[in-house]
Amino acid sequence: MAERKYEKYILSDLKLTEWARKWDKEHQYNERATRILWLEDEMIKGAFSVICSWYWKATETEGSPAHDHDFDEVVGFIGCDPQNPQDLGGEVEFWLENEKYMLTKSCLIYAPAGLRHCPLIVKRVDRPFLFLAISLTSKYDKDNIVWAAH
Repeated sequence: MAERKYEKYILSDLKLTEWARKWDKEHQYNERATRILWLEDEMIKGAFSVICSWYWKATETEGSPAHDHDFDEVVGFIGCDPQNPQDLGGEVEFWLENEKYMLTKSCLIYAPAGLRHCPLIVKRVDRPFLFLAISLTSKYDKDNIVWAAH
């Protein structure tokens, strides 16, 4: 049977870029989170970057260091309690420029191009919660990120 016309726009398997695989290994990402899906132009032609993970373990080290880039990004933390969806089920330390925010509610954070954001530190996990990063770039990797000393 022939492939359906729009089937190519459905991503249901985790495919990581080479950069993502190296990042995860160097930062022991799998010890605190589980990647669910990673979308970029490499996976579906024309797509922008979307990264989804479950965070299930706290860590005192930064998950992502301070950085900025030349594209807009939305970072989200979403609690998974259907009786109280606003409760994150944990606590995340997240920085925007020199301002520290302690997140305990489901939220979306808009980081316009050029705004330094992170570090991101998962301080507490009472129950797993969803992490989401949507970036208006076709590829999220070391070539379009400027790492900054915090």
